Amino acid sequence: MMAQWRPSNAEVTASGGKEQPLMSALSAPLLVAALFVLVGCGPDFEATQATEALARDTTDWPAYGGGNGQRFTPLDQIDATNVVDLEIAWIHRHGDVSDGSEIPSTTAFQVTPIVADGRLFYCTPFNRVFALDPMTGGELWRFDPEIDLSGNYANQLVCRGVAYWTDPDAEGAFCDARVFTATNDGYLIALDAATGKVCPDFGETGRVNLNRGVGEQEWLGEYQVTSAPTVISGGVVVGAAISDNARIDAPSGVVRSFDVRTGAQRWAWDLAPPDFDYETGFVSDEGYALGTPNVWGTMVADPARDLLIVPTGNPAPDYYRSGTPDMDHYGTAIVAVRGSTGEVVWKFDAVINDFWDYDVGGQPSLADLQIGGEAVPAVVAGTKMGFIFVLHRETGEPLIDVEYRKVPREGPLRDQLSPVQPFPPDAFRVAKEISVDDAWGLTFWDEGACRETLETARLGPIYTPITEQWTIVAPSHLGGINWGGVAVDPERGLIAARNSNAPARVRLIPRQEFSGGKGYEFVDEVAEQRGTPYAMAREFLLSPLGLPCTAPPWGEIGVIDIAAGTRLWQQPHGTVRDVLSPIPLPPMEFGVPGLGGPMLTRSGLLFLAAAFENVIRAYDVTNGEELWQGPLPAGPQATPMSYAVHRDDGSMRQFVVIAAGGHARGGTTLGDHLVAFSLPAPGA
Repeated sequence: MMAQWRPSNAEVTASGGKEQPLMSALSAPLLVAALFVLVGCGPDFEATQATEALARDTTDWPAYGGGNGQRFTPLDQIDATNVVDLEIAWIHRHGDVSDGSEIPSTTAFQVTPIVADGRLFYCTPFNRVFALDPMTGGELWRFDPEIDLSGNYANQLVCRGVAYWTDPDAEGAFCDARVFTATNDGYLIALDAATGKVCPDFGETGRVNLNRGVGEQEWLGEYQVTSAPTVISGGVVVGAAISDNARIDAPSGVVRSFDVRTGAQRWAWDLAPPDFDYETGFVSDEGYALGTPNVWGTMVADPARDLLIVPTGNPAPDYYRSGTPDMDHYGTAIVAVRGSTGEVVWKFDAVINDFWDYDVGGQPSLADLQIGGEAVPAVVAGTKMGFIFVLHRETGEPLIDVEYRKVPREGPLRDQLSPVQPFPPDAFRVAKEISVDDAWGLTFWDEGACRETLETARLGPIYTPITEQWTIVAPSHLGGINWGGVAVDPERGLIAARNSNAPARVRLIPRQEFSGGKGYEFVDEVAEQRGTPYAMAREFLLSPLGLPCTAPPWGEIGVIDIAAGTRLWQQPHGTVRDVLSPIPLPPMEFGVPGLGGPMLTRSGLLFLAAAFENVIRAYDVTNGEELWQGPLPAGPQATPMSYAVHRDDGSMRQFVVIAAGGHARGGTTLGDHLVAFSLPAPGA
């Protein structure tokens, strides 16, 4: 029998009508492709209906990632002594879910809400924006941009967040406070924060068409925006996600800033290399280079220094490029640009000439850290390699030593590959390397098949070049640390990092042997890489029973002491309770892969969902002890956030919020739930 879960918040009531969680479709591209989703054995979550919906007096979470992208809250009402008492305060449901049966694209609900000026704002996979009462979850307003749902969106339908800005010169006027949202179909929209109505003085009747100038799109969804905009120096800045591996002349990855009031373009940063020849190279109708790196992750602003810290992706395509110069000059890097002009101030290459799809997707974190006995303005960036880099915010120089080690150079890419790559110290490398001895299976037969796969592929250390032979890539393009980034406790000087251990195998297919993917029908992903001599194929390393081919843990969480340069702890995160192999398994704590990031609190808690299971957990940040589990109605492939509401009597109430909507390609339970937890309300 399913447990019945009701809200703990005395200010909301359960609404009528029960809905079974949606079962997600199994899909090849992610690790759990061959796993079965167990439906019908978890709690039945009801939506809640608020008795009132008001703007409140709040301690805010003002931007994606919280203040400075730290994913840290200064709140401490919830602590190690009472976290076990957390209960559901409210649930808001939006209804924007797709398993691909009615529209071409599936959904992934990956949002981190923001709280500003007494309201909670979030966006859905269909880019609808909601404003809620942060105490009750009551709906204040909703906005529907009516995006084009007919597209085959390369990254599913996703919206990870919105941005907020207030005009100090227009207090009390319409649109004096604005919510900015960027859509899957390529529009930047400004909304009045109080009413949800579009700001008509922004762009063309409230919106800017980001598709203009980026080059021809071969299909709707090749160019899309999935991450939150960033506000700095009077501009709202957006990048975009470009479909991987389709062609050498993919749409431009240009990053642009638009005036927060008018929507007029303030600057554009074209990510072409400095010696790019605009006369002979591929360019768009507005003169932006095509096939450049893009910025699909979320940026972070340092307004005091007029610096925008930008995590960059790969140029197109990922696995083979032969041009001179290579378009990777700004790729797979952390780059600082002037917020007011777009001028590049410094860059740090996380990978030099990336041919492994190790693009930096996680939002960097900004903090003043104690380094060598003094406070230093720092940037902390987690990467798909599982490497964490700590850089000086003003110069980009490493604050934690980086060693440039020799790496292999061979195969078709030999002349393009760098002879060295940057490695941080061991404590700042959280992903594990693999060997043939890591072959694993539930049965002797299963393990033997995995061992054969590893033995017959090219298997070496990280940065082993990809050739015409199947090559093991570990960590894979999932990471490591993906778009969830890391969390930083600036007071304790700690980094929390959630990583996946999900190896893949990749190979280059000579053009003369490639015929529309013929012969690769059972491979997860095959792409043309048009304009190069090679197509590509890749798939995650799964056993015949559909479980990972390497020994667990497949997902971990850990904490690093920055000043000491030591790893305090690292352990498996997540169980197989919600994704099962064809052989029934108990909820073993193997640690499972996932997407999303951690959140830290001043009280010493680490909150984390971000696994292919329907649970959010709280750990003691000092030692990794699990203190609490909160069951969820769907997969929480998202990052939690926290805020507080202050009452008239001087009391306050802290909330922890997580999106639970699943990831269709990941095979996790789909849903449409935004779930808020808090300690029991007085009188509840």
